[in-house]
Amino acid sequence: MAIETDQKSSSDGKVWGFFKLPFRQTRNTTSTTSSSSAQTQPHLEGSNHHASANSVSSVAKSLLPTRRRLKLDPANKLYFPYEPGKQVRSAVRIKNTSKSYTAFKFQTTAPKSCFMRPPGAILAPGESIIATVFKFVEQPENNEKPMDQKSKVKFKIMSLKVKGPMEYVPELFDEQKDQVAIEQILRVVFLDPKRPCPALEKLKRQLADADAAVEARKKPPEDAGPRIIGEGLVIDEWKERRERYLARQQIEGVDSA
Repeated sequence: MAIETDQKSSSDGKVWGFFKLPFRQTRNTTSTTSSSSAQTQPHLEGSNHHASANSVSSVAKSLLPTRRRLKLDPANKLYFPYEPGKQVRSAVRIKNTSKSYTAFKFQTTAPKSCFMRPPGAILAPGESIIATVFKFVEQPENNEKPMDQKSKVKFKIMSLKVKGPMEYVPELFDEQKDQVAIEQILRVVFLDPKRPCPALEKLKRQLADADAAVEARKKPPEDAGPRIIGEGLVIDEWKERRERYLARQQIEGVDSA
């Protein structure tokens, strides 16, 4: 069958030649039309170039993952010892991994039973802080076991890039809403305080570090300047030496006379 087809194609040279002319004309007319349209539409393409570029860049930005400014430890959980009827504590280390000053802020779905210390702060590049979270644990319902309790409370940590060192105020996040980034949503996980585990031991270490940092902030800063012993009275060691030296010189001068 293939041989017969080749013979027919070779014998029917006039037929193939007949179909070649229209295709050639069509290709020429198409190229002519496209060239003419290209000549008539350069202005339109130039006018839409910036708009298309902006749309593509905005789509690309939306697809890219948000670059985080803070590193959390634990990364996405807050561990609390399960003690019904008591106020318990959790801790999370927050480190600024960006190259600029960054403000962070806590939010919770249960502001009446939870609070954070500090609720927000401004961290220098590379600076870290251990935030303490307080929560009141309610009594279980329907005779549920302690570890079966699934808390619906969640915490959200937001970040905001700031110009430099400044005093933290919550209004910063309201004034620059467009620049606020959600760093992480933390969910609550209860731990049995009577059963040691790595998470519980780590929580105890972080709480101890947080308490030590709070006590360090309470201490007055050491002043290397002159010691003040009374209102308006300053002890200046060099001044005292000079006065003693002058007094000694006067006594020696009187004795020699």
